Amino acid sequence: MNHETVSVTQAAYLRSYQFHKIRIHLYRVAILLVFLILWEVSARQGWIDDFIFSSPGKLLSCFYLMTKENALFFHIGITLFETLASFFLVMACSLLVTILLWYSKSLTETLEPYLVVLNSLPKSALAPLLIVWLGANYRTIILTGASVAIFGTILNLYIGFSEVDEEKIKLIKTLGGSKSQALFKVILPANRANLVGLMKSNIGLCLVGVIIGEFISSKCGLGYLIIYGSQVFTCVHKQI
Repeated sequence: MNHETVSVTQAAYLRSYQFHKIRIHLYRVAILLVFLILWEVSARQGWIDDFIFSSPGKLLSCFYLMTKENALFFHIGITLFETLASFFLVMACSLLVTILLWYSKSLTETLEPYLVVLNSLPKSALAPLLIVWLGANYRTIILTGASVAIFGTILNLYIGFSEVDEEKIKLIKTLGGSKSQALFKVILPANRANLVGLMKSNIGLCLVGVIIGEFISSKCGLGYLIIYGSQVFTCVHKQI
């Protein structure tokens, strides 16, 4: 009888949780639709200047034309490739460097001030330097995207490694385990949520870095399209 009560309670909770998720999704869609409708109506009624603010209808028309010319997806593909490459580069290098720092305390004490200084540098200022040093090519843009996120990721990962319960590591050492076993059995599993959170933030940071690189020295990609569009807008606006 008790088991039946628990199962009924669990089923009711699952139903309420599913309804809650559906309601949240509906709210999100409703907010987006209301925003798009108000934007379109405002442009059509002349409440805003549709030349400056555009409208959803004009955006759809532009999207259709660029898709028909096979231009949009080409530029999206270039930016996507560069973003993913810089993202995986950031995660792999950051994890490797953080493990080395965790293994050697003296290395950590030596490099920590440099990592803090490099992380505090304005990343948009690094992009022109990288392009001058390495040339204007997609590899430089990938490094530009990686430079935005890598130093902060190393610092955050190392903080996560340092905050793991020392008693668990001592237990492994007491039982004859090695430092590598402590890393794979305790440190990395304890930082799983931290790694996932960093991955979520880094994909956006890498995209920002790639766009910055494309602003400066690219003839393709979304950053190039933004700069090209702003130049065309400026010329047309001056003529008007």
